[in-house]
Parts: sequence; C-alpha cells; structure tokens
Amino acid sequence: MSHPPQVVALHRPGTSLLHRAPVGAKLGGLVLLSAVAVALDDPPTLGLASAAGALLVALLAGAVAGQRLSDLRASVRPLLLPLVVLGALQVLLAGPLEAARTVLLLLGLTLAASVVTATTALNAMLDAIVRWLGPLRRVGVDPDRVALAFSLTLSALPATLALAWETRDAARARGLGRHPRAFLTPFVVRVVKRAHDTGDALAARGLGD
Repeated sequence: MSHPPQVVALHRPGTSLLHRAPVGAKLGGLVLLSAVAVALDDPPTLGLASAAGALLVALLAGAVAGQRLSDLRASVRPLLLPLVVLGALQVLLAGPLEAARTVLLLLGLTLAASVVTATTALNAMLDAIVRWLGPLRRVGVDPDRVALAFSLTLSALPATLALAWETRDAARARGLGRHPRAFLTPFVVRVVKRAHDTGDALAARGLGD
C-alpha cells in the first residue's frame, strides 16, 4: 500500500501505555466516548455532566500519553473563536446549560482525537483501517480511499460532531430520541458516506491513487 503525504502531522513517538495500545482499541475508545457523550443529553444537567466527563477523560488520556500543556493548547487553539461565537449563540437560543455543554463537548472530543493522533502513527492507523475494510473490496469499496478519508474526518472532529447532533435531532423528530440504534446506525452511515465522498474528491484531484 502506498500512502499519501501525512495529513494529520500530530504523531509524537513515545512509550506510554496509549502509545503501545492497539490502534483498534484507541479508535474504538474514541468512537465510544463520542457516542456516549452525545447520547447522554437529557436532562440538561446530565448532558452537561457527560460533556464535562468527556473533557476530563481526554485530559487524563493526554496526561497518560505524556502530552505537554502546550500540545493541548495547540489542539484547541483553532477552535477558540468558533467556540466563543457558538457559545454565545447557544446562550441566546438554548440557554447557558446547553451552551456550556456544547463548548465542553467540543473541547473534550477535540482533545480526545488529538490524543489518538498523537499516540498513533498515521501509517499505522491507515494500515489498520485498510486491513479491517479489506473484505469489502468484493462489493466495490476501496479501503485505501476510505482510510485516507477517515484520517481527514478524524482531524475534522467538529464537523463529525455536527453530524452527530443532526442525527440526534432527526431521531428525536421521529420520536426515537431514547433508542440508541436510531442514533448510532444512521450516524455511522453518514460518517462513512462523508468519508467516501471525501475520498472521491481527493481521487478527483489525484490524491487518492
């Protein structure tokens, strides 16, 4: 497998427990943390607690991985202005509890994703995804393209989180807000479709060959 230029240049070699953990365990943990934190939002106090918990888990994971405070600041610096704007809008539209939850959740999941990328070489991540998707070649799936698109999706976690919120709201509109499958199944489908579309766009520009 030939790899494209590294697009998530955050990996820092190390010997911590998280550096030695399997790629699947780290990605699975990130998906589980995201799903639980997004799903636990009712009542509002529980949603705020789950968002704060996600942030705490991310900070603890960063400490275990040996990340420096400057690394954590660099991970969230691009989000600071959007978070201020989003937080202000949420205060006006949904109240201070929802605003605090939104800000904490974005911070927590962004930091969690940065820990995964900091402790996992991109090539190892892509190789694992290609290996997992290998059997799907028979039905026309290109594992290399999906792996590259997934790495981009991971680096754009706020956009993925927006998909999660849209999916959650759609489930609520159908009266299925408390059914995990009504959220998780369409969310996974939408994330995979986004990743595949990103791969198509990259291939059209000669970056997916």
